[in-house]
Amino acid sequence: MRLYAVVVAGGFRRYATYRIETAAGVFTNTVFGFVLAYTYAALWDERPQLGGYDVSQALTYVWLGQALLMTCVMMGGGFEDELIERIRTGDIAVDLYRPVDLQLWWLAGDLGRAAFHLLGRGIVPMILGSLAFDLAMPESPGTWVAFLVAVVLGVVVSFAIRYLVALSAFWLMDGAGAAQIAFLAGMFFSGMLVPLNLFPGLLGEVARALPWSALLQVPADVFLGKHTGWGLVGVYAFQAAWALVLLLAGRLLQSVATRRVVVQGG
Repeated sequence: MRLYAVVVAGGFRRYATYRIETAAGVFTNTVFGFVLAYTYAALWDERPQLGGYDVSQALTYVWLGQALLMTCVMMGGGFEDELIERIRTGDIAVDLYRPVDLQLWWLAGDLGRAAFHLLGRGIVPMILGSLAFDLAMPESPGTWVAFLVAVVLGVVVSFAIRYLVALSAFWLMDGAGAAQIAFLAGMFFSGMLVPLNLFPGLLGEVARALPWSALLQVPADVFLGKHTGWGLVGVYAFQAAWALVLLLAGRLLQSVATRRVVVQGG
């Protein structure tokens, strides 16, 4: 486990070197945060308590979305691009023969990346948003801890989805199409465009049951105090169940792909 802890730290340091890109990301997230915040303010002014949120909670949701956008990689562009390229070029054969678990290696690196983006690109827009708008910030330290746990679980679910997308390159030869589909699904079903609570009827029920809701909708509702007590346990179980199912699916595909590489190499 010490090896994977080193990989986590390495993933953090790797993204910390991109200072100009980080500053540009903070600026972009802040600008889009203000655009969305004023749009939400106008919408909630016409429809108070829309989706079960008051104006302050709706604005808080906007800035949480900007803080978690890259943390949970809801727009794609994480490790999967690099892994797809390694599969396409055949370099993945070297990775499969290394004395480390391929899935855990990439997961560790992605956790380091997520930690940096939460701190490097998440905190500043949130602070600026709180200075400009009346946000519903938690008063209890326990709520902050509960939120961070939900974020970690959301990052693992995000990784598991993107790992499956990357492994599809073993059969598709180019995972760009699968990555694009995952990107669109992530934007729509995570609640990044609008909270999933606004989706009507069956569409809303389905959207909230899909794994992408674990990336933003669940952490945001935990932050806003919508889940407490056994309700909090329930949403953690939801996130953990999707993480487990998707990680196991990834491990199964990894095993099949490994046998394929060994056969072709032989």
